[in-house]
Amino acid sequence: MLKNSFILLLLAFTAGFAMQGQAGDSLLPEIPEAQARFSEAQGCVEPTAEMRKNHMDYILHQRDETMYEGIRTRQYSLNECINCHVSDAEDAPRVSSEEHFCNSCHSYAAVKVDCFQCHADRPVKTSDNQSFSTTGKPALQIIDSLHALETEGTVHE
Repeated sequence: MLKNSFILLLLAFTAGFAMQGQAGDSLLPEIPEAQARFSEAQGCVEPTAEMRKNHMDYILHQRDETMYEGIRTRQYSLNECINCHVSDAEDAPRVSSEEHFCNSCHSYAAVKVDCFQCHADRPVKTSDNQSFSTTGKPALQIIDSLHALETEGTVHE
């Protein structure tokens, strides 16, 4: 009897371990695939492992350069992150959902996402079919309008 119980326990453990790599059965968060690429040459602005570890440093550095120095670039722009990694479909998940790109990891790690108190959590298409984020707040609409005018590189005023 004890031998049969041990065999059943071993089979259950082996089956559970084998299923762990299948979608939905892992204890790790399910991270949605990117919707676009940063450029033809590279998918993201940095390798995946680098972004997972240091994305907040890049976002904060970009914020400081933009807000305090007026330097606007695409590479670490939150708008560009959203444009590449979040669907612009009407029924796309909002940041409150664990299916949203940002929240998929942040909820797993118990880290509050507060970027979207001001920034849009999904891409918004402009009339000329160029994608950028806006929230309806006047100051941010001006900033996003400048972003829409920006071409590859940096805009200085």
